Amino acid sequence: MRIVIAGGHGQIALRLERLLAARGDDAVGIIRRPEQAGDLLAVGAEPVVCDLESATVGDVAGHVEAADAVVFAAGAGAGSGITRKSTVDHAAAVLFADAAEAAGVRRFIVVSAMRVDREPPEGTDPGFAAYLRAKGAADADVRARTGLDWTILRPGRLTDEPGTGLVTLAESTGRADVTRDDVAAVLVGLLDEPGTAGRTLELIGGDTPVNKAVAQAAR
Repeated sequence: MRIVIAGGHGQIALRLERLLAARGDDAVGIIRRPEQAGDLLAVGAEPVVCDLESATVGDVAGHVEAADAVVFAAGAGAGSGITRKSTVDHAAAVLFADAAEAAGVRRFIVVSAMRVDREPPEGTDPGFAAYLRAKGAADADVRARTGLDWTILRPGRLTDEPGTGLVTLAESTGRADVTRDDVAAVLVGLLDEPGTAGRTLELIGGDTPVNKAVAQAAR
């Protein structure tokens, strides 16, 4: 398969690209800065420089048109301002979905976050509240589309511990940690399982092997 990943230099994206390349898939990572290309090449991925904050739908459609699936794993990051939560976590996700539809790529996976379908509690840090609202708006846009076979994955608190290969994947899991390694492994499983299309799934560490957890989550 040829998989195009937005946010291709992110910590989950690099892990996903490594897994895809290791099994013989063509992993393509969309990156914002040319100096990031070496890290993608090191994990076996093809880097494509394209700033999703300034690109047009046509620009991005040209990068994804030959893909079997696309993954939106981009994010403004913890150190960014409130404005970039809107332009990256929301607007770039919508742009990427528009481009996938324009290019005729149906399989669309989003890496989102927990608790984005509700208004942030009073007292939430303004930057984090903006992030949650942006992710929620992006998810709502994707779920309203009929031209995409979408799956939205909402991991718990991310850690850099080695992956265990054991997870809990369901519509509602409760809040807990999950390793970035295991998130990447679940993304590979979702790419292989079309029966998860139309599902919004939460992910935390657990006691079910990834492949079994993905199979159980399929319709």
